[in-house]
Amino acid sequence: MLRVDHGVVSGTFSLDGQTFDVDNNIWVVGDDEECVVIDAPHDVDAILAVVGDRRLVAIVCTHAHDDHVRVAPELRDRTGAPILLHPAEWPLWELTHGRDVWWNIDLADGARIEVGGSSLEVLHTPGHAPGAVCLYSAELGQVFTGDTLFNGGPGATGRSYSDKDLIVDSIRKRLFALPPSTVVHTGHGDDTTIEAEASRL
Repeated sequence: MLRVDHGVVSGTFSLDGQTFDVDNNIWVVGDDEECVVIDAPHDVDAILAVVGDRRLVAIVCTHAHDDHVRVAPELRDRTGAPILLHPAEWPLWELTHGRDVWWNIDLADGARIEVGGSSLEVLHTPGHAPGAVCLYSAELGQVFTGDTLFNGGPGATGRSYSDKDLIVDSIRKRLFALPPSTVVHTGHGDDTTIEAEASRL
């Protein structure tokens, strides 16, 4: 039985010469035997506490801002799980990890990540970042949106590599095409639904 486990961890986000304190959601999707982690914020031990004794099969990054990928290499080292990231995120990844540390597998729109006898569909949703993706589980009726869509509207676009018009277009074309009852699990803050956000945008 596929399930979603959740935690919250605190740290910082830095870009364009500014640093902010942030709380990030930890999302782990899988069954009793195996799981995937969505993003790797701040603290490996906190992530592994949500994973528990299951086999971690992938570290799937919704985008490469430092608060979402900072501990991804350490998590990979400790578990053997590959890091998955859209290749358009290279400029942001390099800001955190330089040119000597890479992810393992490129994400592509429409790809499926197999876990627990089910799958997560990759939806490329650029705007907050050029290679931002969301992960949709039709079985669960849930979508993991990273920083693309929040409870209250689109993610921020006032920094390098972001585009306000593009994020709105991504949300309208890709996310609002999902069933209205779909639960939205965000990178920061509370859950929402597609229906609630469609009424606001």
